[in-house]
Amino acid sequence: MDSIGSLVLPSVVFLIIIFGFTKKVRLFDTFIEGAKDGIKSTLLIIPPLVGLIVSINMIKSSGALDMFTSALAPLANMMGIPDKTIPLVLLRPISGSGSMAIINNLFSQFGPDSFVGKVASTMMGSTETTFYAIAVYYGSINIKNTRHTVPAALCADLTGFLISVLSVKLLFFG
Repeated sequence: MDSIGSLVLPSVVFLIIIFGFTKKVRLFDTFIEGAKDGIKSTLLIIPPLVGLIVSINMIKSSGALDMFTSALAPLANMMGIPDKTIPLVLLRPISGSGSMAIINNLFSQFGPDSFVGKVASTMMGSTETTFYAIAVYYGSINIKNTRHTVPAALCADLTGFLISVLSVKLLFFG
């Protein structure tokens, strides 16, 4: 299986070169043009990402994350969400690396096979870093008005969080 995986990338590159020659595409010029567009996209993405990273660090450092966790614990318990996963619920739509740090902490505290560990793992797999994705994709094409994107994506994340708890309860602890 490893040999197949190591052949995929060279095969794709080879097929692109063959396709380019048969269609008489100037491959190097096309590659350079794509690289220029990539650099432009990177420059458009940097400001929203810097703002997002600064915001995340401010939320963590100020203690606001702990304050929000305490405030949401009764509501989360009412909905069946383990209160230890609330920081994950709050940070997952914002930051992949921040939520990964939280899940590692949950694993070290409760173990990956515990109820909290399984719920956190399922949450990580069934939700998205919504604001990061919007910052990257909308920033790359310079869209400022997200209209219905944020509410729809947050509803999808909330659904993912709730169904994660329900799935773990039914499949592992039911």
